[in-house]
Amino acid sequence: MNAAMFPDLIVNGEHVPHTLVAAETQNQDAPKGKPGIAWRKAANAVAIRTLLLQEARSRGIAADPQEVGPGRFETDEEARIRGLLEEAIDVGAPDDAAIEAEWSKDPSRFRSPPLWEVSHILIACDPRDAEARDRALNRAKKLLDIASNDPKAFAALAARESDCGSKSSGGALGQLGPGDTVPEFEAALRTLAEGEVTSEPVLTRHGYHIIRMDALALGQVLPLAAVRARIAEALEKAAWAREARRFVDQLVQSADIEGADLKQV
Repeated sequence: MNAAMFPDLIVNGEHVPHTLVAAETQNQDAPKGKPGIAWRKAANAVAIRTLLLQEARSRGIAADPQEVGPGRFETDEEARIRGLLEEAIDVGAPDDAAIEAEWSKDPSRFRSPPLWEVSHILIACDPRDAEARDRALNRAKKLLDIASNDPKAFAALAARESDCGSKSSGGALGQLGPGDTVPEFEAALRTLAEGEVTSEPVLTRHGYHIIRMDALALGQVLPLAAVRARIAEALEKAAWAREARRFVDQLVQSADIEGADLKQV
């Protein structure tokens, strides 16, 4: 192993096994063929985790794993780090002035959910099957050309060509809101103006869709009273993140670390 590219990681005299850094590289983005970049990012992440665990041990914080999902619990290390941060970081709730100031920056950020009235033509395929996907895309492009050249024929085209049960109603799906459909389909809806058809077929787990926005109702701007709790939660989370970063920076400044460059973190 190239020692210059993959140096030993030592944190306050504790030698961190290469295997831990190597495992962490899987979680780091880096250009293809640049393993040294992934290693350096991983070494930084592992160094910070090691510092937090050292501090947790010095404070005598015991592991008390909590459930983080159905049947899924924290590891002992995750539990110790959480316990440390809960003890070290104390962020109070934002006051009314801070909440009002945040809302006043741009009230249009806080809206009720939009409603989309939508029709579509589905060209069904399994996206994991490259051959079937290519065939479906070719068919979808031909149908899109027809729909784009004659928008009034969309319902008849859907009734004749769509692979969705909505073909019986000319492709109409009725009113949809956020979360009512798969993410890829919803992302396309958010780009369409009323009366517009998607410029390209949209791929989802069900196949390719040609989508028409029949009617669009943008969400209304909500009054401060309706979003006060949401803003307060967001401000508190942001304050917690700032304090957590400050706490980690303090640990880094007082630490003796070899094999990582936390100045770049």
